[in-house]
Amino acid sequence: MVGYNVQTAVDTETHLIVAHDVTNQSFDRDQLSPMAAAARKALRRDDLHAIADKGYFSGSQILACHQAGITTTVPRPETSGNRGKGMYVKADFAYDPARDAYLCPAGEELTYRYTREEDGLRVGRYWTNECQSCPVRHRCTSGKERRITRWEHEHLVDAMRKRLGGEADPMTLRRCTVEHPFGTLKAWMGHTHFLTRRLKNVRTEMALNVLAYNIKRVVALIGIRGLMRAIAARSGPAAPQAQTPGLA
Repeated sequence: MVGYNVQTAVDTETHLIVAHDVTNQSFDRDQLSPMAAAARKALRRDDLHAIADKGYFSGSQILACHQAGITTTVPRPETSGNRGKGMYVKADFAYDPARDAYLCPAGEELTYRYTREEDGLRVGRYWTNECQSCPVRHRCTSGKERRITRWEHEHLVDAMRKRLGGEADPMTLRRCTVEHPFGTLKAWMGHTHFLTRRLKNVRTEMALNVLAYNIKRVVALIGIRGLMRAIAARSGPAAPQAQTPGLA
């Protein structure tokens, strides 16, 4: 398949590309955990906060990062067009963890009914029998009742939503961090992008471009003499390990 998807992880402080890969997949949602793990290994860190766009949203990937001790912030995409139609969406239903129930915009409580597996994830189902007499039912559902699903690890998604709603916008940080290297590399490579074909060759070509970008970035940060001193120090005995605070 002559189609390549480039993945990069960029440090938020230095804007260096700390990890990258090239795949034949046309989507990103399976790449969050592998890229975050590769970035943490490259940075030699115990903790990491990975910020990605909504194309990376995947429950299994978010859980894998959590289990590996990696904090993730990824916006949840809205797959329904109900908001544009003026109808209620899931975000309009408030979850009460103490009662394990959702409160709908009309003030009714949607209680837990059962749990089943969907697309490899265990999700609970919640609803109320008061929908048929609700005055705003037309804004909520066309069925007998509005049903809400909740993933068993939905608290991880709730925590991400709180980070996204805070004063510091993680997505602005992501755009200011990871988009610049991509723009620079595309400007270097031109409209045809890769000169080679086959995944192995394209990965080699991409690695050379990333190396060139990082060298130019380091020169801009510390100068050529500083780079040469750093290379000499790294090649000497007991070289110190560099530490950086995060990535996007």
